[in-house]
Order: sequence, then structure tokens, then C-alpha cells
Amino acid sequence: MEQVYHKLVRDRIPEVIRKNGQIPVTRALNPAEYRTALEQKLLEECGEALAAAGGSRVEELADILEVIRALAGLEGASLEEVMTAAQQKAQKRGTFSERILLEKVIVPDAAGSAE
Repeated sequence: MEQVYHKLVRDRIPEVIRKNGQIPVTRALNPAEYRTALEQKLLEECGEALAAAGGSRVEELADILEVIRALAGLEGASLEEVMTAAQQKAQKRGTFSERILLEKVIVPDAAGSAE
């Protein structure tokens, strides 16, 4: 029997599979395939994080962070640089801690009326 996954996995997963007495069939992705696979992995991990709760959610968020680290590397940046950019953006635009939902924006006409 075989199970087909066709997805990007962490580097040590083939080793784990072998330790379980199974045979992993793998190949290295070219750069374009790797970028696409990371993007797909990000979507997969986000879905898993949304479906998880408690400690499981923290684990899934860690997976997202690892994908972000890899994607940043493709851009020539480190995770630390991403975190610095996040801090700068938080200072400039805020965070999500106040739970603000923007419902609408009223744009006044040239006379200053909101009607």
C-alpha cells in the first residue's frame, strides 16, 4: 500500500518515516517549485491553525512561523528582519490588540457634507 502526499515537508520527516519502518519517496524541488510549495504550505498551515485550539493552535502557529522563515529566506531576509518589519509596522499602524472592526468610512463631498 502507498499513501500519496505530494507536499512540502520538514527536512527530518523522511527520517521519521524510515524509523517507522516505511519508505519515503522524495525529491528536491527546484527554486520555482520550492517557492510555490512554500506558498501552498502557508495556506495549509493557516487553515490548520484556524481549525486548532489551545496547545494545538500554538503548534500550528509555530508551523506558520517556520514557513514564514523559509519564505523570508527566499527574499534574502531573516526571520529577525521580518520581526523588525512587524515591529516597525506596529509602531506606525498599530497592532490588533484593541479588536477594532472598521465597519465603513464616510467620505464627505467637496462641500463638507457627509450626505
